[in-house]
Amino acid sequence: MTLVRTAHDRAVTTLTLDSPANRNALSAALVGELTDALTGCGKDSDVRAIVLTHTGNTFSAGADLRDPPHPDALVALLRQLVELPKPVVARVTGHVRAGGLGLLGACDIAAASLEATFAFTEVRIGVAPAVISLPLVPRADPRALARYYLTGERFDATEAVRTGLLTTAGADVDVTLAPVLDGLRRSSPQGLAEAKSLLTAKVLEAFDRDAADLTALSARLFSSAQAREGMTAFLERRDPPWVV
Repeated sequence: MTLVRTAHDRAVTTLTLDSPANRNALSAALVGELTDALTGCGKDSDVRAIVLTHTGNTFSAGADLRDPPHPDALVALLRQLVELPKPVVARVTGHVRAGGLGLLGACDIAAASLEATFAFTEVRIGVAPAVISLPLVPRADPRALARYYLTGERFDATEAVRTGLLTTAGADVDVTLAPVLDGLRRSSPQGLAEAKSLLTAKVLEAFDRDAADLTALSARLFSSAQAREGMTAFLERRDPPWVV
């Protein structure tokens, strides 16, 4: 079954996460397919820009707890989004949780409809937003990240724009994105690549400096007893024992 669908229109390729049964969770299979699709886009001279979107009511629920990707594979995917010499635009019309926010952070532009919601839910199952911090910390408001990393609270699209997790939001995300895509189609491939390189330099410095440590932290946390209990409680739809 294909988990990432591809469509192309006037120099823009749309990659659609199509695993609604698990809310487009980042399984090893989905991460692999998305990595391959992005590699193909990078090599295709007909692709000026990429739109990353989804089916169903969830952009991505984060790591698939039944089939999680290796932390190294997730790091590689996030870095690929940042390094790709073509702009990547996230188009969100549903919910984004945990690792899904890492995808948003790695995209160059992120737009959502007003009904979208967001949450860093990692702390509630005994882990932390480790690997996804690589693109997020350099780009988002640190005070906002402190609140939402530590509490796991849900917040809306307007707040996500304020904190730098989104570029823009509107009632109709396609109307919101229309001038963005028009601008990308009017821009030269060389100009886009060089402009993106200027914008991503600090993000790539974070990858070079912190990727190994955060990958190790993620692996350690997910293998801990507390995380095993948190993930079991989540899958069984009950509160873990630390909820008071």
